[in-house]
Amino acid sequence: MNAGDIAFPNLGIYLKDVPKSFSVFGFEIAFYGLIIGIGVLAGILMAVRMAKVTGQNPEDYWDFAIYAVFFSIVGARIYYVIFAWDFYKNDLLSIFKVRNGGMAIYGAVIAAFLTLFVYCKLKKKNPLLMGDTAMPGLILGQAIGRWGNFMNREVFGEYYDGLFSMQLPVAAVRSRDISDNIASHIPEGANYINVHPTFLYESVWNLLIMVLILAFRKHRKFDGELCLLYLGGYGVGRFIIEGIRTDTLFIPGTEIPVSQVLALLMAVFALGADIAVRIKIKKRKG
Repeated sequence: MNAGDIAFPNLGIYLKDVPKSFSVFGFEIAFYGLIIGIGVLAGILMAVRMAKVTGQNPEDYWDFAIYAVFFSIVGARIYYVIFAWDFYKNDLLSIFKVRNGGMAIYGAVIAAFLTLFVYCKLKKKNPLLMGDTAMPGLILGQAIGRWGNFMNREVFGEYYDGLFSMQLPVAAVRSRDISDNIASHIPEGANYINVHPTFLYESVWNLLIMVLILAFRKHRKFDGELCLLYLGGYGVGRFIIEGIRTDTLFIPGTEIPVSQVLALLMAVFALGADIAVRIKIKKRKG
């Protein structure tokens, strides 16, 4: 298997010499960053579209997006570096080398929500209404962005040789992402690994959550309910998928996966908050 190949052998898909970047006028552009950018733009356009449909001012969302994109990128990197500190503490300059990946979606989401509340406070807007309007775009951007991980040969899972098994050359992935279980299943003399394409699982799951949010939009009972649907739906999927991945970030000093903890907290909070608000609304009407 050549260093640039990616295959899904049980689906009959063999991709040859898949590049991680391309050159424009001598400037190297990483597909990872390009795909993330496409995801961000698609998310913004979706939010603007939802604003128009619901009779809001689309300019508010273009304005908010400027701040949200910047702080989300910063948040994604900070989050990753904090929970992968052992890989950066001896080479601090590598913190700024984002072209090779190392962005945590949780950091981006946390930063985006914080930015939303600060923005709405300053602009005197309803943060829950804006959040509901932006949720389909947020999850769409995440679904697209996961394909940047595909181009980087990262965010894959444990050894797997089933229908969706993905083959990657050992030389093309980070050595720390190859678990002992994966290594023990490398065929003698082979230079590739067979793994779960967890980036694909999450991308598909996110698209399903987006469809659910759009379908539920007209049935929401209060501002912020779509935000809770996002938190709960994404939390459930991420909790399951995170248990398969090999690049898990842990709470410092423990073997507890931080992303699974956050995913579980998100799901529990979303369910509890939704039930509590609906009961409150029912009592008010009754």
